[in-house]
Amino acid sequence: MRVTTRGLTFDVDVAGPEDGPPVLLLHGFPENRHMWAPVVPFLHAAGLRTIAPDQRGYSPGARPSEVEAYHVDELAADALALLDALGIDRAHVVGHDWGAVVGWRLAAHHAARVLTWTAVSVPHPAAFDTAVRDDPDQQRRSSYILLFRQQGKAEEVLLADDAARLRRLFDDARVSSARYVEPLREPGALTAALNWYRAYNRRVSGDPTPVSVPTTFVWSDGDVAIGPTAAHGCAAHVSADYRMVTLGGVTHWIAEQAPAALAGAIIDRTRSV
Repeated sequence: MRVTTRGLTFDVDVAGPEDGPPVLLLHGFPENRHMWAPVVPFLHAAGLRTIAPDQRGYSPGARPSEVEAYHVDELAADALALLDALGIDRAHVVGHDWGAVVGWRLAAHHAARVLTWTAVSVPHPAAFDTAVRDDPDQQRRSSYILLFRQQGKAEEVLLADDAARLRRLFDDARVSSARYVEPLREPGALTAALNWYRAYNRRVSGDPTPVSVPTTFVWSDGDVAIGPTAAHGCAAHVSADYRMVTLGGVTHWIAEQAPAALAGAIIDRTRSV
């Protein structure tokens, strides 16, 4: 379905039991709402209703050109507006990668709208910011961000040779990259997705505000982007009930590689309140 709000039109998959508790699923880069396809059957079987949007920049009808339009506060406002448009006051929230950044913002600053919070791969922004500042291993892991922030250069590198570099990001995912890469080859799509990185402000995005809603952090020890320092630093920034689930032998693409385990962590968290 399509949902128009804030002057933008989002592509959204809404499914599962109509009377089930709502779960908002936020994707990251360079994926889209389809990343949740392996996970949602488990959630539906547990009685949960899922809402999975293509977020700002990924939905063709929600693709502003200005970099500033992709600030994390705008992204969080989109999520809240989608819930409003669907008549949902409070939801369980799940976010992977950049979707986790948005989710942390929601959990920290809009806790009244968040029943529970499950972050996937990316820890609390203050934990990540500290690791990037102090940990050489995390600095190495995050070095790709310097390229992604270069307007024009990143697009050229990622789309060259039939988008070979973009496809290569999924080499360890053991899934077809077509469902993610082909939409990003549309005019303006990759630039919009990369604008999430370009609008990133460490002072704002590394917000130390603690999270006071029940939280689960799912991390995989094969993640090339997020190392153990950032992952294990997450707990210090959650004042509510907190669980960390570590998946062994799984890469950054948790939803595709370990959907049952991820769904189990989400379901357990939703049942904790």
